[in-house]
Amino acid sequence: MKEYKLALVGATGLVGRTALKVLEEFNLPISKYEFFSSSRSAGKKILFQGKDYIVKELTEDSFLEDKFDFAIFSAGASTSKKFAPIAVSNGCIVIDNSSAFRMDEDVPLIVPEVNPEEIFNHNGIIANPNCSTIQAVVVLKPLDDAYKIKRIVYSTYQAVSGAGKRALNDYENGIRKHLDKNYTYTLEKFSHDIFNNCIPQIDVFEDNLYTKEEMKMINETRKILKHSDLDITATAVRVPVSNCHGESINVEFEKTFYLRDVINLLDNSIGVKVINHPNYPLAQYVSGLNDVFVGRIRRDYSVYSGLNLWVVADNIRKGAATNAVQILKNLICISN
Repeated sequence: MKEYKLALVGATGLVGRTALKVLEEFNLPISKYEFFSSSRSAGKKILFQGKDYIVKELTEDSFLEDKFDFAIFSAGASTSKKFAPIAVSNGCIVIDNSSAFRMDEDVPLIVPEVNPEEIFNHNGIIANPNCSTIQAVVVLKPLDDAYKIKRIVYSTYQAVSGAGKRALNDYENGIRKHLDKNYTYTLEKFSHDIFNNCIPQIDVFEDNLYTKEEMKMINETRKILKHSDLDITATAVRVPVSNCHGESINVEFEKTFYLRDVINLLDNSIGVKVINHPNYPLAQYVSGLNDVFVGRIRRDYSVYSGLNLWVVADNIRKGAATNAVQILKNLICISN
């Protein structure tokens, strides 16, 4: 079996560090790794597979000096827009975790459990969807195949880690302030305290009064499920939970269904774990796992053929790092 060379961009961030753990778990046939970051984090040591690596600064020459087969980018949209095309021009296939290319017509938006057949329809760049979209479509795809989705209502309860390290600092500082009334701090990420609050705004507001996060879910779901005119609405809320997104998903189908058949279908779907009545998925039990968990599966009696679901997944793992490594695994397996 051929062995490959992999670059990981953004190796010191939350997603990058989780990607390192997932790469160790998957143990892919990769003979050489290089880890890149901004100048701020360059020079740090990373212990990976029992070996110390020095993190290098990402520059325009990074993909000229070494020829990589693949690169995973987890360093934000501006970095991806600048450096991903450089990597591609030097023969590298880029798996991008940012929002930079997701809605480009020529860039496949991939969740391996949902649309693996699209992986090779690329021009050098493959996009990882938004974390909240990923866990939703893993559950929705088998239901769409069986009953044809007519409408989706998303209500998300998204963890602080989804907003990065500065957001986690805000959360941890809020906890410390709660324990020590004399403690003072300045918010680093949020415009309101996240501790003891639910903030009904994720990302900026757009002209239609939806937030950018809500529109990401709407547009990405349509692209992944190949329903360009699917009726979808969304409300995205940041909640004081450190890790794992929860989503209440209401679905209306064109076809009728039996609830027992829905439960059985989901229970046998790849990447899905059912924890149903009287139990249900909780963030504290899902954190650190790669699957998407679904419960509270029940009929919506207010419409002709409606269903309610509660979906929970680790937003840093399945919502970013694991999904990217799964894409990489598929690329390698098919190439061999």
